[in-house]
Amino acid sequence: MVATRSHDGRNFPMNRRRVVVTGAAGTIAQRMLPELRDRWDVIPVDIRPTTRDGTPIPGIVIADLIKPDRNEYRHIFRGADAVIHSAFVRASPDRDANAWTDNSDGKFWAEHQNVALAYNVYRTALEEGVRRVVVVSSNHATDYYERLWWAGQMEMIDPDLAPRSDNWYGWAKGAYELLGFVFASGQVDGRRLEVVQWRIGGPREDDIDRVKPGDVRGMHRALGAYLSRRDQVQQTIRMVETEDIADEHGVPFLIVYGISGNTHRFWSIANARQRLGYNPEDDSQVTFADKIATLARAAKK
Repeated sequence: MVATRSHDGRNFPMNRRRVVVTGAAGTIAQRMLPELRDRWDVIPVDIRPTTRDGTPIPGIVIADLIKPDRNEYRHIFRGADAVIHSAFVRASPDRDANAWTDNSDGKFWAEHQNVALAYNVYRTALEEGVRRVVVVSSNHATDYYERLWWAGQMEMIDPDLAPRSDNWYGWAKGAYELLGFVFASGQVDGRRLEVVQWRIGGPREDDIDRVKPGDVRGMHRALGAYLSRRDQVQQTIRMVETEDIADEHGVPFLIVYGISGNTHRFWSIANARQRLGYNPEDDSQVTFADKIATLARAAKK
C-alpha cells in the first residue's frame, strides 16, 4: 500500500482523510483527538501550543483564525477533506467586570468575535475546496424551547426548529447556523459547502455530581444532556464521513443534537440516527445509576 507522511511525521495510506480541527487545545477537541488521529490525518489548530493544564499538543499548528486576512492561514485548509470547528473566544473579565454574566456587554462582544471567527472558517474552507465543515454549535442555540419543555408545552425539542435563545452565547451559536446555511445554499462563490451544525449537549462526566440532593429537575437536565466520550467520537466520525447530508431540496445542511442515547433526553436525536447512522452506545440512566438512586432517595425524603 502506498503511504504518505502526515504533517506531524507519521506515515499513513494515501487515501486517508485530512481533517483540520480548530480549537484543538480545548476540552471538546481534546476529548476525541486520540481516536480521530488514529483514523484520519488530523491537523490540530489553536492559538496556543498546550492544553489548559500545560500539556503540549503534538503537531499543533499555531494560527489566529479571527484575523480578517485569510491569506495568513488559508494554507492550513488547503487539501483538507473536512474541518471540525471548535475554536471559541472567551469573554475576558479584564475587559468587562460583568463579562461572565450571560447578557453583559463583554459577553456580547466576545460572541460577536465568535461569529466572525465562524465566518472566516466557512469562507476559507469554501475558497480552498474543503468538502465539509462540522461546527460545534450548542444546545444553547435553542434555550428558549427548553423553557417551554419544562413548562409541559413541548414533548421533544427537534433539531429542525429554528434557533431561539435568550442569551448572547446561544445567539452566537444560532448565528453560526444561519451563516452555515448561507454557505451550504450555494449562493457564495457558486459552490455549496457541506455544513453540519452540532448542537452539543453535556460532554462531561461530572454534571451529575453538581446536582444538589433533592433537585430532581437539575438531575433530569444533567442526565438528558449527557454525551459520553465514545458517543462523541462516534458522532464526530459520522458527521465527517457520511457521504450524503443533503436535505429534500438538495442543500447539504444538517443540524444534530450531540447527546448519548439518554432515556432522560428532551432533544431529539432521531435525525442523527436516520441521516448519519448514529447508534449511541451509552445512556446516562445506566452510566450514573448509583448516583441517580442516591439523588432520588434524597428527593423522596
